[in-house]
Amino acid sequence: MARAGRLGRVRPPDPLGAAGTPAQPDLNLLRTFLAVYRSGSFTAAAQILGLSQPTVTTQIRSLERQTRRELFERLPRGVAPTAVADELAARVAAPLDALAEATGHGPREETHAEPVHLAGPAELLSTRALPALAPLVTEGVRLRVTMGLTEPLLDELRAGRHDLVIATTRPRGRTLSAVPLTDEEFVLVAAPAWAVRITERLAAEGPAALHGVPLITYAEDLPIVRRYWRHVFGRRLNCRAAVSVPDLRAVLALVTAGAGFSVLPRYLCAGELASGALVPLAAPEDAPINTGYLVQRPGTSGNPHVTLVRDRLLEAGRGW
Repeated sequence: MARAGRLGRVRPPDPLGAAGTPAQPDLNLLRTFLAVYRSGSFTAAAQILGLSQPTVTTQIRSLERQTRRELFERLPRGVAPTAVADELAARVAAPLDALAEATGHGPREETHAEPVHLAGPAELLSTRALPALAPLVTEGVRLRVTMGLTEPLLDELRAGRHDLVIATTRPRGRTLSAVPLTDEEFVLVAAPAWAVRITERLAAEGPAALHGVPLITYAEDLPIVRRYWRHVFGRRLNCRAAVSVPDLRAVLALVTAGAGFSVLPRYLCAGELASGALVPLAAPEDAPINTGYLVQRPGTSGNPHVTLVRDRLLEAGRGW
């Protein structure tokens, strides 16, 4: 045991025991580790813990010195856990969560749980995800919803601004956990008046038959339409948009009103296709498909409603 000096201070124990083995890290370091592991960044962990970012960095470095292992890979945005961190988190998460709950600092009762921050594409949220979550809302789950493009939303997820993000692409790196949510099929469509004029020509001439027909799209660089052209026609798209509007629901409304043609996710225009308000201009055997993912930071959230929302979306997504 270390002896107290004349001023009553106690020297901290040597991090290495007599046998040269690492000392056991204290609970504060483990709590900080778990916050970084779950949030995917030192900055987000600092916000969660009410600490400064330099303090979190210092504590993680101290823990890495004590364990003699690198716990996180530093990335341009956030950090990625190493295999050692995965193992450590599996060992300490449940005991730390139980201790926090026992001392009144753990997850609140479900009736007082914090809102779940969900983000994703406006169209998929509005037409599929939010209706699927309606039963949970009636049971007391609160939602805070952000709509936007995938890459900015994933950056915000890494920074701790969201709990769950519906992404149109799989996130790169290991800082986020992603599971497939749903597949969306893309369809080349137009109103019946246009379809009568160009469907036969399209089958005979290929995409050249669409020259002169206004193209309606949600982005100036035409990502969905370009992908359809490469996948179905095997060539590059060589035209510009007549209308660009950053909401696929608006694109759907314009095309249904007869403004021109577009490529839309089938789930979004299923009703119009069934009623005849829209007509598919082509029926490829291998239609282009994009997989959407449900993304969150690694680890278990302290908010039990996050798990409820996640499980409900994954269940509903199988039928979308």
